[in-house]
Amino acid sequence: MTATLVIPCPHCNGLSRLPAERLGDSPKCGRCKQDMLLSRPFDLTEANYAAQIKGDLPLLLDVWADWCGPCKSFAPTFEQAARQLTGRCRLAKLDSEANRNLAGQLGIRSIPSLILFKNGREVARQAGAFPLQSLLEWLRGQGV
Repeated sequence: MTATLVIPCPHCNGLSRLPAERLGDSPKCGRCKQDMLLSRPFDLTEANYAAQIKGDLPLLLDVWADWCGPCKSFAPTFEQAARQLTGRCRLAKLDSEANRNLAGQLGIRSIPSLILFKNGREVARQAGAFPLQSLLEWLRGQGV
């Protein structure tokens, strides 16, 4: 029997069911017909947060701000991780200045901060920027 995954669309927030073996086939959203799995981070906001943390694929969230030097230097690393983790983990960015209420709800005390969600719940958190290999190792330790 094939495992079926439920994945939120990064464009319309609709939930789509997808056989696990089709993760590498560039699946399209059943609702808006756009790519479901991006090889780059997408923007998370207060409006799409509740929909995007759901689903069977983990979501790694980078909380950042435009004025933050370490956030800016970590951005290319996060982009590289998104390319390497396509189909295993979805990556999103939350601008803490534009989404102050959500950043407060999430208890953000320092940036950059990484939060890993699985099935709608936070399962791990890491503060600070680090190299790609360290990020990938941290995620492997979380079962991603």
